Amino acid sequence: MSRRLVASRLAVMLSLGIAAGCTTSVVQQGRSQDDHLSHATADVEAPRRMVQPDDATLPAGATTVAARLGASPRHGEYVMIARTRGGIDSLRAWVVYPQRPDKAPVVIVIHEIFGVSTWIRGVADQLAAEGYIAIAPDLITGKYTLTAGDTIAQAQASALIRTLVPADVQRDLAATAEYGMSLPAAQQRFGVVGFCWGGSTSFNTAVSAHAKLRGAVVYYGGSPALTELAKVRVPVLGLYGENDARVNATIPATDSTMKVSGKTYEPVILPGAGHGFLRQQDGQNGANLTASRAAWPKTVAFFQRTLSR
Repeated sequence: MSRRLVASRLAVMLSLGIAAGCTTSVVQQGRSQDDHLSHATADVEAPRRMVQPDDATLPAGATTVAARLGASPRHGEYVMIARTRGGIDSLRAWVVYPQRPDKAPVVIVIHEIFGVSTWIRGVADQLAAEGYIAIAPDLITGKYTLTAGDTIAQAQASALIRTLVPADVQRDLAATAEYGMSLPAAQQRFGVVGFCWGGSTSFNTAVSAHAKLRGAVVYYGGSPALTELAKVRVPVLGLYGENDARVNATIPATDSTMKVSGKTYEPVILPGAGHGFLRQQDGQNGANLTASRAAWPKTVAFFQRTLSR
């Protein structure tokens, strides 16, 4: 085969490759950006995203969390918590303990619509690294059977969570708080942090505030009905990606209503980031990682302020 023919064929192959890459990009940009679907496809799309560094000062992202958990020096375990509603089985929860000589405040980690996933356990582990007893309750306990590993399939979890009664969820969170504060190494105060569905649930926890709740952090979750906001009894920190129009549409009215009611609400919108940025730190061409590096220190500082009193 002549050199000229080889070069010609190589040029054709390269042009086809470039065209295929452009087609893939167009398809991805045109795909429906359902908030929860974007979570579900994170692991599948990881090879086409930026390479995510493993920053030990942040919770691990979806692509690095398994390795981080495997190397964690902190003790984590599943426990069963007595539910406060009669006739219902115990609540399963993941608990991680900090390495500190004195008693620690408790932080409840409210999972996404995907249940207590490996990623949520990684968030709990990072909170323990910050000095907190972190508890992630499985709010769909009793509605499914674990078949392999320690997590539930995303589609099944999503369907089950949509069947939950908000009042039952709040009772389960209160039971989790009581369990956490009953531990010998725990202080008598707690905070909550939630993500996506769990973010909305965290905000609702601030409405039905337990007497020992000190603060709520909302990651890209909607707010309660405006008529409920006057009941908020604790400070609320909201962390949102700029490219999350559905959730962000709730911020202005929430902010105004909270101010009129004399409540503390700090909404922070992170430039260029999308929904679920803390989980998908390798997304949005680096904006999600930048947002995570800004949001997590704010989370830690918020708990340092609210859980120290």
